[in-house]
Amino acid sequence: MNSYNNHRDIQFKSVILFRHGKSDWDAQYDSDHDRPLAKRGIRDAKRMGKFLSKRAEVPELILSSTALRTKETTKLAMEAGDWDVDFELEKKIYEASLEEIINIIKSQDDKYNSICLVGHEPIFSTIITLIDNKKRIKFPTATMARISFSASDWKRVLLEPDKCKLDWFYKPKFIF
Repeated sequence: MNSYNNHRDIQFKSVILFRHGKSDWDAQYDSDHDRPLAKRGIRDAKRMGKFLSKRAEVPELILSSTALRTKETTKLAMEAGDWDVDFELEKKIYEASLEEIINIIKSQDDKYNSICLVGHEPIFSTIITLIDNKKRIKFPTATMARISFSASDWKRVLLEPDKCKLDWFYKPKFIF
């Protein structure tokens, strides 16, 4: 039995990884950072926002990359799901390394038990692959995954298979 299951009395922390919606490659933009959402990205962001509300798993804090497509995804999901949560832009999420994502997670205020990172590939599939011990998975646009940690405070979270677990992984095309 791994140590994750041995700590039933710990107040767990959880992170939802939410990849931005499909972006519009044909739009006018100056840099990758400024690429907007496509129509499908708008639809899927709203769908996933409603999905989390229906599951009653809306995070307490959302940290979004500063890229336009992630900010739009976050705004649309929050509005569609009627999320009343704290929201912050985190520039380090854009093009983040695994170490940077871990540091972002570890630096959160312990008053939050559930946070959501709205960001990009390939880092999200890297994280899921690391904790789920599988071949690299695809993490399509607007997909969400929830990870629970066997830690009572953020500075102690570890992205290791025996210290956290993948609770779920949902793609928008399978959400109705």
